[in-house]
Amino acid sequence: MPQLTQKQVIKNEVASDVNYNQTPDMNERDFLNDILVNEKYITNGLNTFSREASHQDLFNDVKQILNETHDCARDIYNVMFKEGFYELEAAESQKISKTQQKFSDYINKQSPYR
Repeated sequence: MPQLTQKQVIKNEVASDVNYNQTPDMNERDFLNDILVNEKYITNGLNTFSREASHQDLFNDVKQILNETHDCARDIYNVMFKEGFYELEAAESQKISKTQQKFSDYINKQSPYR
C-alpha cells in the first residue's frame, strides 16, 4: 500500500479563524478578490493594446500603465496572502526539477536559434 504524504501548505494563519458568514454583503476578502479580478482583466486588455499600438509614444505610455497595473495586482495579491485569504501548496523539489526539465526540452526543440 503506498504511503500517503501530507501536502505542505503555505499560508498565513491570520484570517483562518475569522468566520466570514455567507451573506449577500461583501466582506474584506470579497472586495479584495473583486479588485484583483478587475486588475487581471485590465492587464489583459492593456497587454493586447500595447502589442497593437502603432505609435511608439502611445506604446511607451500604455506599457508604463501596464507595468503599474501589474504592480498594483501584485500588491493586492500580497495583501490577500498576508491576510490569510490565499493558500499555496508547496511543490516538491523533484516535481519542480521535472517540470523545469520538461520546459527546457520543449524550448530547446522549438528554438529557431539552435
